[in-house]
Amino acid sequence: MLADYVPPYHATVVERLLEAGATIVGKTNMDEFGMGGTTETSAFGPTRNPADPERVPGGSSGGSAAAVAAGEADLALGSDTGGSVRNPAAFCGVVGIKPTYGLVSRYGLVAYANSLEQIGPFGRSVEDAAALLDVIAGPDERDATTRYDAADGVWDAAGATDEDGEDAHPAEATEYAAAADGDVEGTTIGVPTELVDGADDAVRAVFDDALAALSARGAETVEVSLPSVEHAVQAYYVIAMSEASSNLARFDGVRYGPDGDAAAGGDWNESFAAVREEGFGEEVKRRVLLGTYALSAGYHDKYYEKAQDARAWVKRDFEEAFTAADVLATPTMPVLPPKRGESLDDPLSLYLMDANTVPVNLANLPAISVPAGESDGLPVGMQFVGPAFGEASVIRAASAVEG
Repeated sequence: MLADYVPPYHATVVERLLEAGATIVGKTNMDEFGMGGTTETSAFGPTRNPADPERVPGGSSGGSAAAVAAGEADLALGSDTGGSVRNPAAFCGVVGIKPTYGLVSRYGLVAYANSLEQIGPFGRSVEDAAALLDVIAGPDERDATTRYDAADGVWDAAGATDEDGEDAHPAEATEYAAAADGDVEGTTIGVPTELVDGADDAVRAVFDDALAALSARGAETVEVSLPSVEHAVQAYYVIAMSEASSNLARFDGVRYGPDGDAAAGGDWNESFAAVREEGFGEEVKRRVLLGTYALSAGYHDKYYEKAQDARAWVKRDFEEAFTAADVLATPTMPVLPPKRGESLDDPLSLYLMDANTVPVNLANLPAISVPAGESDGLPVGMQFVGPAFGEASVIRAASAVEG
């Protein structure tokens, strides 16, 4: 749909990178409109995983992770709606950060699901990824989601602060790269049993070894429970697909996409349908149709409203878990990188692969994936989740895994 589209302006994150002296070397491959977890649903063909070219690099931002893993770029950006930065980071053996919703401007991001997605950095080390976060994070007058006020979580548009600066946006008071000091002495790490028990044995073994290494460095581990995550994947896909069905309505052949008039003979409905038939891939069509169904008369209360109730439950469970732990740790992905072609015939298995990452997006929390080791020569990622705007905590914990 956007193959020949040239944006008339830079996204805020790109503006900030250019101002900081970065060189933008190109755009990276990804699942179409961010819809997929393997980069196999890209309109331009699949990306290969540098760790094993027969396997997928993860997705949807698989091209970014693969570029960093292959040494084709020092750093990269991705967008994380339900794990689309952390998933490929884990599968490619690099670091990926999903910031708290509102930490990084979404201005210029092509929207998939507005209430869930955040732009996040990739790097070969935690410190590198955190340094990129330092550049792109912060308030943006063009993006209301970055507003913040200490009292109610909304930043004042004028940047108002008191004498102590307590009302400043969190990014203005934190140096994320400096947090990558590896010091986890006295840190309490919560391990959600529901998100660990579902992992494959090979992934679990690497995760347990990394957890033991953190304990040896002075961290304390405690078990926590997130009972709501049993319903998180279902809630996530109802919400994400519903928002996508609304967001993607703009791709109509008038402002974006191929010209459908020739095929439609001047009829608007037929023109609209022709453009979307030609311009959208199978996975995008599937999600738009499911989202439209979930929002339709008679089904809104049955699906979308219940999904929002489940989302509130997920948020509440995380809040309770953080009363017992500073950060939470899970395997990033419950499986090793699949071979190309294995997941395309079974969309449901592809959706379930996101079980450990989507709850974080539903709760609008920060998370990081860091390489924890290998199994059968394939990378295994470890995920740390923190409370809202607790990026420094997850960066510090992840840097200890590297050390």
